[in-house]
Amino acid sequence: MIEVRNLVKKYGNHVAVNHLNFTVEKGKIYGFLGPNGAGKSTTMNMITGYIASTEGEIMIDGHNILEEPEVAKKKIGYLPEIPPLYLDMTVQEYLSFAAELKGISKEKRKSNIEEVMSTTKVTEVKYRLIKNLSKGYRQRVGLAQALLGYPEIIILDEPTVGLDPKQIIEIRDLIKNLGRKHTVILSSHILSEVSAVCDQVLIIDKGRLVASDTPENLGKVMSGTNSLEITVKGQESEIRKALDMVENIQEVIYHDSLVKGACDFTIKLSGDMDMRENIFFALAEVKCPILKMQSSNMSLEEVFLKLTDDAEKERQVEIESEIFEVDENNQETKKTENKNEEGEA
Repeated sequence: MIEVRNLVKKYGNHVAVNHLNFTVEKGKIYGFLGPNGAGKSTTMNMITGYIASTEGEIMIDGHNILEEPEVAKKKIGYLPEIPPLYLDMTVQEYLSFAAELKGISKEKRKSNIEEVMSTTKVTEVKYRLIKNLSKGYRQRVGLAQALLGYPEIIILDEPTVGLDPKQIIEIRDLIKNLGRKHTVILSSHILSEVSAVCDQVLIIDKGRLVASDTPENLGKVMSGTNSLEITVKGQESEIRKALDMVENIQEVIYHDSLVKGACDFTIKLSGDMDMRENIFFALAEVKCPILKMQSSNMSLEEVFLKLTDDAEKERQVEIESEIFEVDENNQETKKTENKNEEGEA
């Protein structure tokens, strides 16, 4: 659906995006993460054709965004961090204007506008001026604009910034629904939101891709183990006997529980197999009910911090190495100059 190949963007001597490569598959919701200054917005602006790359290419469903911009851009709906709204227009007037700009025919325009208003739930405010709407509704209108023309790809840059908790939940549910019909790329600083909504996560730092996987797999890989935390009602000895019968359990570690009459355990598993069902039935057989069971993998927040911190340390080592090489070269040059001076004397 989207192929980013060896993408580079330079502003003078500053490299904003550094040989970036990734693929976005059809029908998935992607989370696009990175600290401030990582190159997220620059990359999104290049994908949408707002700015040109210095090197590399971006293919949108087989069409180069720079060589075939008109065809490629028709496949993309874009909601920037600050929605491009005309505040003195009503919602309906604005969407009619946006539909005309997108080249949607008059025959299809009315039905398309009604459909996107229904999808984003702004039909009830369609005759109101945009300047009189709440920030949550303005964000919905911006999203409705992005959906005009039935684009296959929806790109959302910080869609929940400045919204209250209720509005965030509403936009989050809306994004999930969009994922059923569209490929969605979501850029956000709210990592819990990305973890809850996205099928795949791309993490970039200083213009480089540092991770690409599902949130769950990233947690497993970064923690280095596949383990579960469980709280079970019953005697420790009975619970241990039952767990001993389950395959692929490497180690069972007991912890004191805050729950009366219960035990807490960390269960370390071998391989990547999901053993939750086997553990449930083994404990149910000895009448020891599970009160809580959850993965003890690293959270997306922990993965994000570790990856970006590790990348920063690697860059610091590279810089120090370059400084050391320059210093050595300078010393060698001075030695050569001194020898030449002695020879002349």
